[in-house]
Amino acid sequence: MRQLRVGIIGTGGMSRVHGRQLKELNEVVIEAVADPSETQRESFAREFEVEQSRTYTDYQLMLKETELDAVVICSPHMLHYQQAKDAIKSGLHVLLEKPMVCSSAECRELIKLASDHGIILQVSYQRHFHPEFQYIRECVQNGLIGKLTTVNASLYQDWNTLTANTWRQNPSLSGGGMLMDSGSHIIDVLLWITGQQPEEVHATIETTGFPVEINSMTTLRFSDGLLGSLTIIGDAPCWHETYVFGGEKGAIFYDNGELTLRYLDQKPLIPTLPVQTTNQDKRFIEAILGRNDDYVRGEYALKVIELTEKIYASANYKLQI
Repeated sequence: MRQLRVGIIGTGGMSRVHGRQLKELNEVVIEAVADPSETQRESFAREFEVEQSRTYTDYQLMLKETELDAVVICSPHMLHYQQAKDAIKSGLHVLLEKPMVCSSAECRELIKLASDHGIILQVSYQRHFHPEFQYIRECVQNGLIGKLTTVNASLYQDWNTLTANTWRQNPSLSGGGMLMDSGSHIIDVLLWITGQQPEEVHATIETTGFPVEINSMTTLRFSDGLLGSLTIIGDAPCWHETYVFGGEKGAIFYDNGELTLRYLDQKPLIPTLPVQTTNQDKRFIEAILGRNDDYVRGEYALKVIELTEKIYASANYKLQI
């Protein structure tokens, strides 16, 4: 069996994660790479043994000249839509870094286009493959803590410092700030685990002097009475990620990777979790090969984008692009 030929579009930091995970798979070869930055492009090619003749400044030229089966897109957010569209029309399967795109209209178009062409379209929400989040989702879906009544999700990060002088703070490339970027993962977890989409959204957003949003606080109400809150803070001194899923029987607490299951008047339960055995790249390749259809589809990303848009609208927030 020949190896699947994968092209990489965009060679920033996350491309290295995908590169390492793809190199672990015998069925895959990283065939080509495209990035306007010669330094980043050549560095990636050296690290992952991509032939010089298959490194490109223009991704469209890569799609035209190189025989590929799939692409992984790690470029700035506002470039995702056109790059994914061109790849799908070229008959290639697509794995997109988050956020999938920056508008629900673009997302719907890509979902339909991929369906029409029989293409695997996956979004890189890696928490779907982490045992901690799989455990929480199973607990909620199986009623282990009873009917959900409240959910709280938060992320604190020194995002404004880490992204200084980068495209992430350029609205024309990023499509948004902390909420659109790192916050996208947190929204994904909230919606994926609850399996619900909020009916009411009330948000406050602050830019704190930056060209994109840095801090946001949102309250949510779901159709069955479930109440939620989403706190995304980009001017914190460190990374801190927490979730609380409260039910009629108990609650699950997640604090930076540590899980605790609590019931009234009982000792805390610390679950024993299995070792992680897959990731977004492995599942993408398995989906292409027809071995597994449980991958993060564009429909998941659409829900994330729709809620992001509702938060922006509630706060009367518009990017100056």
